[in-house]
Amino acid sequence: MKWPGPGHEIELLRSMVEIPSTSGREGELALMLVERMAAAGFDSHIDAVGNVHGAVGDPEGPEIRMLGHIDTVPGDLPVKLEGDILHGRGTVDAKGPLATMICAAARLADRVPARLTVIGAVGEEANSFGARHLLHLPPPDALLIGEPSGVHAVGIGYKGVFRFRTEFTQPPAHTSSSQATAAEVAVAFWQELTAALAEGHTEDTPLFQRALPTLVGMAGDLEHATVDVSCRLPIGFDTRALTDRLSAVGRVTVVEDVPAVRSRRTDPAVAALNGAIASRGIRPVPKLKLGTSDWNVVARDWPVPTAAYGPGDSRVCHQADERIDLTEYLAAIDVLTDALPRLAHALRRNRSTDGAEQLSGSVPQ
Repeated sequence: MKWPGPGHEIELLRSMVEIPSTSGREGELALMLVERMAAAGFDSHIDAVGNVHGAVGDPEGPEIRMLGHIDTVPGDLPVKLEGDILHGRGTVDAKGPLATMICAAARLADRVPARLTVIGAVGEEANSFGARHLLHLPPPDALLIGEPSGVHAVGIGYKGVFRFRTEFTQPPAHTSSSQATAAEVAVAFWQELTAALAEGHTEDTPLFQRALPTLVGMAGDLEHATVDVSCRLPIGFDTRALTDRLSAVGRVTVVEDVPAVRSRRTDPAVAALNGAIASRGIRPVPKLKLGTSDWNVVARDWPVPTAAYGPGDSRVCHQADERIDLTEYLAAIDVLTDALPRLAHALRRNRSTDGAEQLSGSVPQ
């Protein structure tokens, strides 16, 4: 089936944005996408947890898996088109990037020497249960993550995250006692933690290379106190060592532990996107993101060439003015349509290429 073109591509994105799909309520959008992909010639289905899958191209060729997500954070934003600007929840995070992948794959269905698989995962804004469900699949030959990088930029890394609760207990004592209360112990713990994680860094140390703790909750009294922390992690951070260290002063409950990921600039996925951008006379920009994505979840099980790409300004993600420039959206489809054959040919030249980098290391001293 011939792909209808830019007008259809804009209509697809607008239709996606017009269907609310907060985490846990993605079913209506999933049904729409599986039907639209099937009509465009994709082999499509919805899996057991609600992820949408669509595949086109050569079944015998290397698989390029494109992983986006169909859920959004809450926010009932009016969907409206003002000139070339489409407003609405999910335009940038991340229906725009996912629509870009669907459209590029559809354009290339009969003319790329690879199997192009597009997956719209559920629950990325929650606990990434959609991506976790995918870990039973064999690794692809290369992976593209659908997140907003900007049309002329390529995402080459995401920080990890370590979320935990530490609980403190002190024996009963009168407030006139010199004994520290549990609440005071909790405050001192937070101060010592931030100081320890800052050791060895200066103001010039890039944020991507630092452990960045955030105090997200605290409660306490004389005898009992809790501290809830979310810490963004650099490559190589040893969370087990930190947990052991924390356990020496309180009871630790780990809520989430996802390592940071980063690809080399020579990674075939990165190189293919860079080449497609450069062919337009524009210098590609590498981006290291301080947040996390489904890339962090799947990287250990899918150690393959990986990059993140998609239109949109990530600064408006989750904001009340979330919006996307449709000229950028269409340009991103063009870039990806150019990049996918480049990547397919590179994979055919070397099916064993492993360009993704994920490290483990030590806790800061």
